[in-house]
Amino acid sequence: MRHVISALVQNVPGVLSHISGMLASRGYNIDSLVVGETEQPEFSRMTFVVRGDNAVLVQVRAQLEKIVTVVQVEDLSAKELVERDLMLIRVAAERQTRGSILELVQIFRANVVDVSETELMIEVSGKESKVEAFIDAVRPYGIVQLVRTGLLALSRSEK
Repeated sequence: MRHVISALVQNVPGVLSHISGMLASRGYNIDSLVVGETEQPEFSRMTFVVRGDNAVLVQVRAQLEKIVTVVQVEDLSAKELVERDLMLIRVAAERQTRGSILELVQIFRANVVDVSETELMIEVSGKESKVEAFIDAVRPYGIVQLVRTGLLALSRSEK
């Protein structure tokens, strides 16, 4: 089972390595990890994905809550959430294939952010499944390089 966890942490040096080290030392693999400053500069929000049963989730939460620099831990998996993944991908785009690739860019509501004679750099954002589908669609043309942010997520407002 996939668990999306959000941790509000103090924005101090070493927090990321402390948390990732703690999870690794207990045998939990992090599938995705994103860290960034929040609306309050003294805090950062870590969003990460771990896989396992509910016992894994309980243990990860318990371990995180013991860390002094962790202010709040939230399981987003149990809530209505908005999630996004961002990817930059360089795709081989010769003259004869460029039109087909540009059609895929339109279909997936992606953006071309750089062009060369032989490649296109494309920005894709959306649900993880959309990003994966785009990768599968352009793979036959030749993926030169790609980089992804990992999952960003926030729970929806409670009405």
